Amino acid sequence: MKIAVLGATGLVGREMLKVLEQRNFPISELILLASERSAGKTIEFGGTSHTVRAVSDDCFKDVDVALFSAGGSVSRRWAPVAASGGVVVIDNSSAWRMDPAVPLVVPEVNPQDIKLNKGIIANPNCSTIQAVVALYPLHLKFGLSYVAFSTYQSVSGTGREALLTLESGSRSILEGREPTSQMVYPYPIAFDLLPHIGAFDSDGMTEEEWKMVRESQKIMHLPELRVSCTTVRAPVFRGHGESIIAKFDNPVTPEEVREILKKAPGVVVQDDPANSVYPRPRYCEGKDPVFVGRIRKDTGLENAIALWAVSDNLRKGAALNAVQIAELL
Repeated sequence: MKIAVLGATGLVGREMLKVLEQRNFPISELILLASERSAGKTIEFGGTSHTVRAVSDDCFKDVDVALFSAGGSVSRRWAPVAASGGVVVIDNSSAWRMDPAVPLVVPEVNPQDIKLNKGIIANPNCSTIQAVVALYPLHLKFGLSYVAFSTYQSVSGTGREALLTLESGSRSILEGREPTSQMVYPYPIAFDLLPHIGAFDSDGMTEEEWKMVRESQKIMHLPELRVSCTTVRAPVFRGHGESIIAKFDNPVTPEEVREILKKAPGVVVQDDPANSVYPRPRYCEGKDPVFVGRIRKDTGLENAIALWAVSDNLRKGAALNAVQIAELL
């Protein structure tokens, strides 16, 4: 297949290339695209040096699949251009996720929706992906009726500048100085927690929180699912953690949940808290699965389970999910 990657020089774009190479994706020709600012850079892939081109109207000619990770405005501009030429675009931005005509796909959950595409397939939000991978097999057995999320999301979800912000800010504080630059967040992120991701609306909800609410409903085909959510940016370089409380229509036990998740695609159970075995962001870095642990009965709701899920947001939360969609195509 002739593959294009738009946003090839960014964190997710480079991770997409790494995943394509690691999974031996069948590529006859690779086109690397980015903004004018990044044009001319070279990236190694498959033992060959590839030059990054500036995206333009003619660069999608004869391309089969294009992986986009260059932001919403870029996707809105170029995805229709590519799709009109017969390319299937797998877009990692939020631009198309809630468009009724665009499937929003997690291959472990709703692979059948890929067939509904009209040239664009949306890759969900990173925190939503890992949540639904863990919840959907439980829904199939017990009937999911309500879920509450509290997320602890790494700075790599914001991009390379955020990684530099955390690194420099941590060094400043450890050396007894206040961080000199906030760079990408309203406050320095080092040794702190910021209880919002994205802008607040008039009701006090953030963009990221609404993404998790609406995307979970769309992916699992549960439009009436009730969802509560608080998203938090944490001083972690890579890997998102989520505290999840899930209420079901039918009685459920932690033992049943463990057995179901042990067999669920894309899930690894790490659940032996007596021996300090539970998912951690540093452990999951560079790994594909969603790791689930701390599985227990919820103390406040009937037919409810509490659990802890962790995944590498640059892999399953972005690059890997997109490549899995391309593999299904």
